[in-house]
Amino acid sequence: MSDPLIIFDTTLRDGEQSPGASMTLEEKIRIARMLEKMRVDVIEAGFPIASPGDFEAVRAVASAVKDSVVCGLARANLADIDRAAEAVAPANAARIHVFIATSPIHMRDKLRMPPDEVLAAATAAVKRARHHTDNVEFSPEDAGRSERDFLCRVLEAAIRAGAGTINIPDTVGYTMPAQFGNLIQELRERVPGADKVVWSAHCHDDLGVAVANSLAAVTAGARQVECTINGLGERAGNASLEEIVMAVRTRRDFFHCDTRIETRHIVAASRLVSTITGFAVQPNKAIVGANAFAHEAGIHQDGVIKSRETYEIMRAQDVGWDANRMVLGKHSGRNAFATRLRELGVEFEDDGELNEAFARFKELADKKHEIFDEDLQALVSEADHREDERLQLLSMQVQSSTEGAPLAKVTVTVNGERRSREASGNGQVDAVFRAIADIAGCESSLQLYSVNAITGGTDAQGEVTVRLERGGRIVNGHGADTDIVIASARAYLNAVNKLLSAPRRHPQTGGAI
Repeated sequence: MSDPLIIFDTTLRDGEQSPGASMTLEEKIRIARMLEKMRVDVIEAGFPIASPGDFEAVRAVASAVKDSVVCGLARANLADIDRAAEAVAPANAARIHVFIATSPIHMRDKLRMPPDEVLAAATAAVKRARHHTDNVEFSPEDAGRSERDFLCRVLEAAIRAGAGTINIPDTVGYTMPAQFGNLIQELRERVPGADKVVWSAHCHDDLGVAVANSLAAVTAGARQVECTINGLGERAGNASLEEIVMAVRTRRDFFHCDTRIETRHIVAASRLVSTITGFAVQPNKAIVGANAFAHEAGIHQDGVIKSRETYEIMRAQDVGWDANRMVLGKHSGRNAFATRLRELGVEFEDDGELNEAFARFKELADKKHEIFDEDLQALVSEADHREDERLQLLSMQVQSSTEGAPLAKVTVTVNGERRSREASGNGQVDAVFRAIADIAGCESSLQLYSVNAITGGTDAQGEVTVRLERGGRIVNGHGADTDIVIASARAYLNAVNKLLSAPRRHPQTGGAI
């Protein structure tokens, strides 16, 4: 391989900080295993100090992943760092990622610390992290808006204290590509010890230039990029892993480096993250969008038929599109089912879990002729969402006519107790939602109702995402079924169950990278 570029994936940390994108521990492990299968170099598994749930998730990922470095994020204080060290301790290879803000606006208005205190805190934090591991990364939050002289002082101190990776975050997506590339180059030239560390970029997409900024950093000598699957992340998201990887792979003649990513798993990873988070991938999304390798214009079609390279700069198969696959249906056996799910990154803990999933697969196969990969992802995700829920759908009847309001009768078990309600609404889905809300006694505001056909055809499963808000807390619910009203009921119930569960602390307490 030419000069190696390290891929640092933060889907499980920064990606999860997207409002409504919270993941369960089991879902984080599934994504982590897929990232490991892709040969991601570093997996940032979470922010252990944020909550007990985040700590347990990071620890579980550290225990499950064997081939990638597992990283925990920590603010520049001793409690954060010790907690992160404890969380990543089971990993074969662990990293602690320490950050503190260095821009005037962050130091003044958020940290309320003078520059000298920030410098001292950064130094002490890196030293504390080095007490736990030799693999320490340091980030000056909001580096793009930091004063250069002070930024150089902080980075010099971090390197002297033992940081082996220096990450430069464009935290608010403010810097332009030429500026960001120049920033990386200037820091590498001015900071003493710059040649002894790996330089990294972490870019946000507020102005739509996260990938461009990251690639500008690579041309300026950065050899680690922090990114997420599908560009998932806070606000407008992070730099997209698939775009970074394929840009460098396709244009090795320009970047003179490459990653070790197994690109044929990219589409499967994209689908997995999309299914778990409920964040649909837009059709024209580069690399993983449904239209990324589609051609409709006659001139384009003619050119591709004659020579694929006329309009395609990458092979669809290289990122996971159009791969050969077994057709799964009602006559398929358990082995074929389990094999395909393994290829999609889904592993079962035991035969009992496999048997339950296979039974759900057979139930779905009776409803539709052919089961696609997207159906399998939705099937497994739906089971995860329904596991251990206080409220579970038992039965539902919906009546609709042109002469009156739709009427829904919904029966739900609440902690095992059967409860039924009837309600009318402006449509079938509205009536179902009103009935469930009455049963749950959970006042909330519907922020989003989204329906996606998982595959084509009139027998396609519908996947529904519902976003509810109550008292400032936002949750996403998901449901899938060949009947869109049933899928809607399951999604609403899933969201209500989350609202009724104990809230988690937002992992950005104290600042975001």
